[in-house]
Amino acid sequence: MAVSHWLFNSVLFLLPFVTHVSAQQQGCFVNNNKPSVYENNPPGYVVTTIVVEPNFTVMIDPTSPDVSFFTIQGSELQLNRSVDYEKDTLLLVYLICQNTAGQSDSLEILVTILNMNDNSPVFKQTNLTEVVPEDKKVNTTIVAREVLSASDADLDTIFYELTTIVPGTDGYFAIKGVNNPEIYLQKALDYEKFKLTTLLLYARDRPAGNTDTTNTATATINIFIEQADTKSPWFLPCTFINTDNNICISSPYIGRVNLSEMSTEPLILEPGPIYAVDPDYTLNEKIVYSIVGGNTDKVFSVDANTGNLTMNKAATSPNSYLLQVMATQVNNVQKYSIVSVEIKVINKSDYPPYFENRIYNGTVFVGLGPRSFVFQAGDPSSPLMITATDEDFPNKVNPNIEYYIKNSTDFIATKDGLILTNAMLQSPGTVTIKAVGKDMVSLQEASTVIVVEVILAEVVTSSDKIHTAQDMAILGGTLAALLLIALVFLGLMIYKQYGKPVKYLVRKKFSKDISGGYQNQSYKEDEQPDVSTKQHETSENGSVQWMTPVQEQSALSSPSSNAEEIGSLPQASIASTIMSDHGEKEEEVEEETEHEKEVKSILKTDRHVADDGYKAVWFKTDVDPDAGEKVEVIEDNAADGDDDSDQDLQENEEEEEEEDYDKDDHRRGLGVSFA
Repeated sequence: MAVSHWLFNSVLFLLPFVTHVSAQQQGCFVNNNKPSVYENNPPGYVVTTIVVEPNFTVMIDPTSPDVSFFTIQGSELQLNRSVDYEKDTLLLVYLICQNTAGQSDSLEILVTILNMNDNSPVFKQTNLTEVVPEDKKVNTTIVAREVLSASDADLDTIFYELTTIVPGTDGYFAIKGVNNPEIYLQKALDYEKFKLTTLLLYARDRPAGNTDTTNTATATINIFIEQADTKSPWFLPCTFINTDNNICISSPYIGRVNLSEMSTEPLILEPGPIYAVDPDYTLNEKIVYSIVGGNTDKVFSVDANTGNLTMNKAATSPNSYLLQVMATQVNNVQKYSIVSVEIKVINKSDYPPYFENRIYNGTVFVGLGPRSFVFQAGDPSSPLMITATDEDFPNKVNPNIEYYIKNSTDFIATKDGLILTNAMLQSPGTVTIKAVGKDMVSLQEASTVIVVEVILAEVVTSSDKIHTAQDMAILGGTLAALLLIALVFLGLMIYKQYGKPVKYLVRKKFSKDISGGYQNQSYKEDEQPDVSTKQHETSENGSVQWMTPVQEQSALSSPSSNAEEIGSLPQASIASTIMSDHGEKEEEVEEETEHEKEVKSILKTDRHVADDGYKAVWFKTDVDPDAGEKVEVIEDNAADGDDDSDQDLQENEEEEEEEDYDKDDHRRGLGVSFA
C-alpha cells in the first residue's frame, strides 16, 4: 500500500535520524537508502544493492507499507511490478538484518517515483454540435471554455489549436488563445455561402515545435448555420449583381391600358405579374403589397396579398403612369422593397397584327458565318423578309411591330423582318422555325412558319454570288493601286519621249521673261524678247543663208538704229526670228552677253548695199521701186488688227521651234521667218 501523505511527511522529518542509525548498523547496509525510480518500470527493476556482512542475513519486513512492490534477489532490492507516478509518488520499505545469534536490526529504504510524459490530454467531450444563427454577432462566444478544456494526468500545461476541414469556411471561427480553447465568432456568417462546417480542436501537452514526445487529444465540433431574417423582399425576376448572390436587383414592370377604357381584369405586365419573395427562403415570411406613389387620381389599385394590379376607373389622359409598389414583410415592416411599374396609356387596338403568308420559304448555304442572310426560295439574290400587317393603320404597316424567332437559336430576325443565321450551319437539311411579330405598344402578337432549306455551297454559280462591302472595298483598293502604277508608268513614258522639248520650251520661256527688260519699250508688247544676236539674214533673192562665224561676229558688232527710226515703224510689221538650240551652256552665255550689250535693232532705213555682211529688213514705204533691187517686201497689215498679227507670229514661232529642235544638234545657225 502506498505511503499516506502524513506518513510521508513524517518519514521525511525522521529521515536524517534513520539514515544516521542505519549507517551505524553493523552487518547490513546500502549505498543509497533514498533511490529514485521512473514510473512504468519493468518488473525486476533494481532499486538498490544491499551489502550483507558474514553471519548476517537480510529480509523485507512484512510490516512495511509498500512491501508488495519489493523483493530481494541475492543482494539486490528489486521492484516486482511496475509503478505509476499518477498513483504512487513514494514507496517505503524496511529491511531486517539478523545474525546467527538472533540479534536483528532494521534498515529503512525510501524510493521516489519519477514522473514520465506517458499520458495524453483528455477532453470532456470529443464530439459536440452547436447551432449558430446566421445573424450571430461577431466576437460572440460559440463554445465555452469549460466545455472544451482538456485535462492531463501528467499535470502538463495544455496547448490548443483550432482548424476547419470544410473548404471555404476558414476565418469564421477562432479560439481565445493558445491555452484558452473558448471558440468565438470571428467573421459575420452568411447562410448563402455555407450552411455547416466542422472544426477540429487539438490539445497537446507540449507547445508546437517542441522536439520532446508530445501527446495529443482531438475534439470535433460540428457547427450548423441557422438562417435568420436578414434580407428584404426581392421582386421577381431579378438579377444578381455579385458573386455571393446576396443582392438581387429587379427590373421595372411595364403595362398598357387603353385610353378612356377601364379594364376589369388584372393588368398584364412585363416581364410578368408583380411578385416578391422573402430571400430568407427557409423562413419565407408573408409579404403584402401596396401602391406608395405615382397613382394620380387613384386610377389603379393593387391586391395586398397577390400583387395583381387592377383599374379603379378609366384613364382619361394619354400620359403614362409611373407607379411605386412596395412589398413589405408582415412580421417586420422594416423589411421592404419598392419597384417601379410603368403603365402606358395607348389608343385602343381593334385589330391584332397578322401575317398574310402562313408559310415563308427560304434557303441558306452550308458553312456561312453568323449574321448571314437567308434568301427567298428560288431567288438567291433576294433576302427573305417577313412582314406582318395591321388593319388599325391605313396602309396596314404598323411601325411598332418587331420580329423575333421563337423556337430556334440558329436563326434570328431583325426588327425589319430580315431573317439571318445565328450560327454556322454545318450540314444540309430542312429547318422549320416559328417567327413572331409583336406590337411593342399594344403587346399583340402574330406568328408564322418559316421553312429554311440548308443547301450545299457548291450549287452557287458566279452570277449568284453576293459580294459583301468588304469584298468591294478590297476590289476598289486593288484597282486603285493598279491605276496608280499605270499613271506612273505613263508619266515615265511621256517624260522619256517629250521631256527634252518640254524642258526646252520652259527654259526658253524663262529666258524670254528675263531678257524682256532689255528691249525697246516702244515694242515691248509685240517683240519677241529672247532673240539671239546670231540672226539669219535674207539674201537678195530671198533665200535663207547660213551665217559664218565671221558674219556672226560682224552682225554682233553692227551699230544700232536710232530711236527715231525704230519708233516710226508700225507695231504690226515686225520681223520675228527664232533662235535654234545651241545647247544649254551656249544659251546661257548668249543671254548674259545680250544682257550686257545694248540691243541692236535690225530695222534700218539706211541701205548698205555694198556691205555683204550686212543684212536688214526693209519696209515697203522705204523701198525705192526704181532701184531694181530684189527685196522681200513686208506688207503693212496693221488694218487687220494687232491681235491677228501677234497670234500668227506666235504660231509661226512655235512651229519653227519644234522643227528646229528635231534637227541634228550639231547644226548651227538661225532660221528666219516672216509673218
